Amino acid sequence: MSELNILVINPGSTSTKLALYRGLEEHFTSTINHEQQELEKFAAISDQLDFRLELIEDFLEEQNFAPGKLAAVVGRGGLLKPISGGTYEVNDKMLADLKEGLQGEHASNLGGQLAHSLAEKAEARAFIVDPVVVDELTPLARLSGHPDLPRHSIFHALNQKAVARRYARENGRDYQEVEVIVAHLGGGISCGLHREGRVVDVNNALSGEGPYSPNRSGGLPTLDLAELCLSGKYSAGEMKEKLLKSGGVAGYLGTNNMIEVEEKARAGDEEYDRIFRGMAYQVSKEIGSLAAVSGENLEAIILTGGIAHSRYFVRLVRKRVEFLAPVKIYPGEEEMQALAAGAYRVLTGQEEAREYN
Repeated sequence: MSELNILVINPGSTSTKLALYRGLEEHFTSTINHEQQELEKFAAISDQLDFRLELIEDFLEEQNFAPGKLAAVVGRGGLLKPISGGTYEVNDKMLADLKEGLQGEHASNLGGQLAHSLAEKAEARAFIVDPVVVDELTPLARLSGHPDLPRHSIFHALNQKAVARRYARENGRDYQEVEVIVAHLGGGISCGLHREGRVVDVNNALSGEGPYSPNRSGGLPTLDLAELCLSGKYSAGEMKEKLLKSGGVAGYLGTNNMIEVEEKARAGDEEYDRIFRGMAYQVSKEIGSLAAVSGENLEAIILTGGIAHSRYFVRLVRKRVEFLAPVKIYPGEEEMQALAAGAYRVLTGQEEAREYN
């Protein structure tokens, strides 16, 4: 079984990441970069399907790898309807929803479509794993405070579940047995409470909950935000830009480069240090709020994502939350490995593929 060939596809806004795994061992990896001028030719993201597919096939040919050797192709999941976590076999309903952009246009919508197109030619199976729309919230966690605005679960499910599984494995446990808080620290920040294999509470990392991040505003004063939206100063598109792309650290400092921010903070720039510490403060508060609804079974707090490489940021968070549970650090992201592992578990009979409907 260790020789099962699994091709992983992770489409981004201006690139397509590829990796070939033999079992769980990475055989090769590469990133195909796309010029903005090339992508501007396409009216919608789904229109890029044939363009990206041809580039992937050309790359495999350059590697002298015959697609017919593939057991599975797995793509990053897109903005589908809310679903439970797991590995899903790509089907017609999923393809239709990805093409439509059910919850919005995003490059990740191409993941399942590309996986299906390649797998069909190779007579292999096509999967997605733990897309950002994984929704396992408890009924109480779904309450927001207003019936017109229920809470939604959109977060870094793939990496969060991957590091939670890794923690369980390293401690001789199964993911379904542990209770941990995972904080993914990247361009967006999500903090999730994992209980018995489900993320029962998590901030919506896209639409404005939780800590501010390098790009995103996070939770904001409600009435002040409503008044700003209705002021006539900004269009709906401009408000989305302010909240999702030029909010947070970028809004305060004019940059989302956290290496630069940390360097200036540690060199004595008081404003950079205040904003850097403020983000760590808000992450700590979010972790604390989840710990309050976890209880005595909480066994670890896991910090992951790109910003977890920063010892300074980790130290700021650790000193505020380590009294709650031991803090574990898994810096960076394990998305490609996590996608391959999800397909591998199904191919080897460790779990059954879920059906999207």
